[in-house]
Amino acid sequence: MHIAVAGNIGSGKTTLAGLLAKHYDWDAHYEALDDNPYISDFYDDMQRWSFNLQIYFLHSRFNSIIRTRNNPRTTILDRTIYEDAYIFAPNLHAMGLMSTRDFDTYQSLFSSIRTLIDAPDLMIYLRSSIGNIVGQIQKRGREYEDSIRLDYLKRLNERYEAWISTYKDGKLLVIDVDDIDFENDPTHLGNIINKIDAELHGLF
Repeated sequence: MHIAVAGNIGSGKTTLAGLLAKHYDWDAHYEALDDNPYISDFYDDMQRWSFNLQIYFLHSRFNSIIRTRNNPRTTILDRTIYEDAYIFAPNLHAMGLMSTRDFDTYQSLFSSIRTLIDAPDLMIYLRSSIGNIVGQIQKRGREYEDSIRLDYLKRLNERYEAWISTYKDGKLLVIDVDDIDFENDPTHLGNIINKIDAELHGLF
């Protein structure tokens, strides 16, 4: 199976993916931001590097999906290809940070890739307020995230909510993470696991 965790920057995707992989003995594929050759430049100059960054992510996520397809074990991913295509790239274009020419090229490439991939068996969406997101970003202390603009995060959150409200490609589990601490509270994690079991196996 292919499980995916979606959510805005700082919503807890990587942490939850790791905890679930450990609990279920799943393989986990993580977004390798530290090895991304564009991420620091992008946050310093979004308009110059937006297209480069989005193409890099598109290629990286497509490769992850291919690896998942060829893996006989269940795999969990901590970001989806859909988020780039339906949230990040359109947001950059709407903010004037990606040209229409580049955006059209990106969308054309994604449309071709879309015909070659299947949706996750379960999409887990982590819903988070901007206040919580900002707190999590500050807590983890990644230097290149210091320059993320607040309006950028707000626009992303709006697009996430719009996308998830119309998601029909497969099973969907929405988790509001503002008032839970699944990283440190086993009860909170257990509640999430119970919901996942219900979605995957019909256990109520």
